[in-house]
Amino acid sequence: MNRREFLKSVAAVCAVAGQSPAPAAEAASKPDTSIGAKLPQRLLGKTGVQVSALALGGVIGMQLPPSASHDPVAIAETALDLGVTYFDTAPSYNDGQSETNYGHVLARRRKEVFQTTKTGDRTYDGTMRSIEQSLKRLQTDHVDLIQIHGVSPTEDLDAWEKPTGVLTALRKLRDQKVTRFIGLTGHDSATRLREAIERYEFDTLLTTLNPVFRRQPFREDLLPMANRKQMGIIAMKVMGGGNGCLVTGNPLKKVLRPYHDETAHQANAVSLIRYTLSLPVSVAVIGVASVKQLKANISVVREAVPMSLAERRELEAAMG
Repeated sequence: MNRREFLKSVAAVCAVAGQSPAPAAEAASKPDTSIGAKLPQRLLGKTGVQVSALALGGVIGMQLPPSASHDPVAIAETALDLGVTYFDTAPSYNDGQSETNYGHVLARRRKEVFQTTKTGDRTYDGTMRSIEQSLKRLQTDHVDLIQIHGVSPTEDLDAWEKPTGVLTALRKLRDQKVTRFIGLTGHDSATRLREAIERYEFDTLLTTLNPVFRRQPFREDLLPMANRKQMGIIAMKVMGGGNGCLVTGNPLKKVLRPYHDETAHQANAVSLIRYTLSLPVSVAVIGVASVKQLKANISVVREAVPMSLAERRELEAAMG
C-alpha cells in the first residue's frame, strides 16, 4: 500500500466514525475558565516544539469506553480547553479503546493537539499495520510522534534497523509525513534504553521518573544521557503507576510489582508532581479517571514551585 492509498483508507474510516461523536462532546468543548493562569509549556528537546508541561495519559480514564457514568471525550476536551496540548496513547491501551476515544476529539480539534501513539510491533510489516489501524481509530492521517513501545531488557536492538525492522518502518513513515518525530518508551531497563539511544537517533524518550529507589538508574544514568542528546524527555509513572500507588492513601498493587512502583512510604500528589517537573524533563504524563482529577493536576502544575536539589533528595530518602 502506497502513502496515497494508506491515507485514503484512513480518511474513509474517519468520515464514517465522525458521524457518531462520543457523549457530551459538544458541551465539553466550551472552555472552562475556572482555573486561572495559563498552563506552562516546555520545549520538547531538539524537536523545537513547545508542549504543555502536563500531558493527558492514555490509560486510566482515557482507555475506558464511554458510559452513563464516564465520558472520556469530556476529559480530553477539558484538557484541551485548559491548555493541555500533549495527548498520550497506544494501541495496546484496552485494545485500541484509548485511541478511539481520542479520535472523537481529534476529528474536530486536530490542529490543537500534539498527538502521540506507539507501536508494540518490532517488524516492518507489523509496524505499518499497527500505525494504519491507530490512525483510523484516531481519525487522522498523521500523528506528531510515534514511539517504539516498551523496550525490554532483552530487546534485540540489532533487528530494529534491518529492512524488516521497526525502525526502518518508522523512518519510512516519517519520510511519508505520517509522523513528524520518532521516539521510544520503557520502564523495565534503564541500561537497555541507554544502549538504544546511544546506538540510534531518536527525538524523544518516554520513561519512568519518580523518587523511589528502584528508579534511580533512570534518573541518574539514563536521564543525563538523554539530555546530552537533546532528546525531549517525557516522564511517566509520576505517581508510581496506573493506580497512583505512591500517593498517600491509595492502595498498593503488589500483584503488578514489576509495573507499579509501590513502596512502604507514600507522598502527597502535589509533591510527586513537583518532584518530576523539577527534573530536566519536557512533559509529565499523568492519567486521570475524571475531569475533577484532571483539574486538580492542572492546578498543581500551574502553581508548582520547582523543588530544590535538597528537597528532591529528601523526598527520595523518605520514599525509600
